[in-house]
Amino acid sequence: MKEKLARNISIYRKEKGLTQEELAQMLGLSFQAVSKWENAQTMPDISLLPQLSKILEISIDKLLGYVARDKPITIYEEEYKTEKYYWGTEPNEACYQVLQFMPPTKHLKLLDVGCGEGKDAVFFARNGYDVSAIDVTDAGIEKTKRLAEKIGVHVNVFKADVLDYRLDTHFDIIYSSGVLHYIKPEYRKEIFDNYKQFTNENGIHVFNVFVNKPFIAPPPEKEPNAFKWYSGELLTHYHDWLIKDSSEIVFDCHSSGIPHKHAMTKMIAQRITSLD
Repeated sequence: MKEKLARNISIYRKEKGLTQEELAQMLGLSFQAVSKWENAQTMPDISLLPQLSKILEISIDKLLGYVARDKPITIYEEEYKTEKYYWGTEPNEACYQVLQFMPPTKHLKLLDVGCGEGKDAVFFARNGYDVSAIDVTDAGIEKTKRLAEKIGVHVNVFKADVLDYRLDTHFDIIYSSGVLHYIKPEYRKEIFDNYKQFTNENGIHVFNVFVNKPFIAPPPEKEPNAFKWYSGELLTHYHDWLIKDSSEIVFDCHSSGIPHKHAMTKMIAQRITSLD
């Protein structure tokens, strides 16, 4: 709790363009007090939380690291409430690349970041991986649980926002498809550094991320919390890892009922720290 609160105060203070001194002045405190909060040396007095929440313009729940929100983060919260699986139940092609590059011949822990309705997470569990999965939608989490129960596998799925969630345990594989555009540009380095830090030796990251192309029209879905990525940007976070695969594709999509195209960067990177 202390570390999560410390990180959130720092993140949302910077997002508001405030220095530690300016925030301290608004609260009637010394800047050293704010510095200690952000370094997780101390915590704000509970009586300060409402004022701190008001200044940073976020709820106390969000400040403390809870995902509860006044409005949906993604348009898919409503789409997932139907009985039909919006994305279907067939796994993404990238799932087969995970099997190819790191087959579950031993116990392997895998995290699916932004699992949606669970089709990929359940596929991994069905193939023998120890799977954890996060998503920000309640409906998606419930459908992931139902799909896992139907198939007869276990997925440790829980609610978390990709912007706020940070790892504190190690994984062998971190996987994400079509979700990373929800990460604001200013948070990307910190988030990927966290993912890399908590990846076991020889572990892999398998990511698909939408990229902006001037010759492709914006998608018909109006995503208020989506942020552009550019070709090659994802690789800049993995200059010190072995790049196993890096490609870019343009594909047709009919998810919204309106035919359109997407450009996507596909990357597989491996952590190798040993010099032997």
